[in-house]
Amino acid sequence: MQMTYPVNKNPARKHSAKSNRMNLRQKLSCLLAGTLLPFIAVSANADSVTLAQLWSTKELRTPESVLVHKAGTEKYLLVTEIEGDGAALDGKGGIAKLSMSGEILDQDWVRGLNAPKGMAVHKQKLYVADVNDLVVIDMASQKIEAKINVPDSVFLNDVAVDEKGVVYVSDTRTNKVHRFINNKPEVFLENIASANGLYTNGKNLIIGAGSTLLSVGPDKKQTELATGFESGIDGIEMTKSGEYLVSCWVGLMYYVYADGSIEKLIDSREDKINTADIGYDRDEKVVFVPNFLKDSVTAYQVK
Repeated sequence: MQMTYPVNKNPARKHSAKSNRMNLRQKLSCLLAGTLLPFIAVSANADSVTLAQLWSTKELRTPESVLVHKAGTEKYLLVTEIEGDGAALDGKGGIAKLSMSGEILDQDWVRGLNAPKGMAVHKQKLYVADVNDLVVIDMASQKIEAKINVPDSVFLNDVAVDEKGVVYVSDTRTNKVHRFINNKPEVFLENIASANGLYTNGKNLIIGAGSTLLSVGPDKKQTELATGFESGIDGIEMTKSGEYLVSCWVGLMYYVYADGSIEKLIDSREDKINTADIGYDRDEKVVFVPNFLKDSVTAYQVK
């Protein structure tokens, strides 16, 4: 959540993307009128990525983050609902459960949170960033097990867990990333500008730091993966090794290639349709976009 092009390394891709977007907007504007978010193709290159809208679910309550979860043979979506101000300690927030086709299965799957945002799962424990707390939820019982206060935190935003169960939480307003080992918080990184989206890739932590996508190793060495996003990064999902979908809260979504070039897939800023912390089903190649101010979640096939 962000409350407040790189220079493309392949010039042909950038030029083609721009002209192709203009042509498609002219040709398809009539067909797309009335859809929640536009389908936008961004390049004619063989390796270009496009999106096709599948469905949109409305009547959610300020949805901020989507998580794809599989338990046994069941796969479903969890959506954090702020239901109010993004920093309020009002107890109104919660988590809704949706089917993979967008049906609301249980809008009160968990309640009693404040302004929940990013989520991550490890061994059937759901970790949720909730203003000043990391909330631990037992997924089987749907019960809150613990609310762990993060000292000196202001606006906890996203969560990621590595294969060893180490939990990372970003604080956008203090420019920090906190780390939890055995549920004990400590500062892992400081001076990460507008730290927001998190994703673990093996031993590396991928971080949305303002308009830059970083990879940070266990030695805390920072490597720039891509930069030049037109707004602060919110959600990060890896599609395949070295390639990512990245959302920016203001209404932007990009594809990041392994060479660091980026392509814009969605730009809904003019319509004030936010694109918050995305979820991704790698098996089906579907991305789920929470439309924060429109109280909806939209699903797109990634092609």
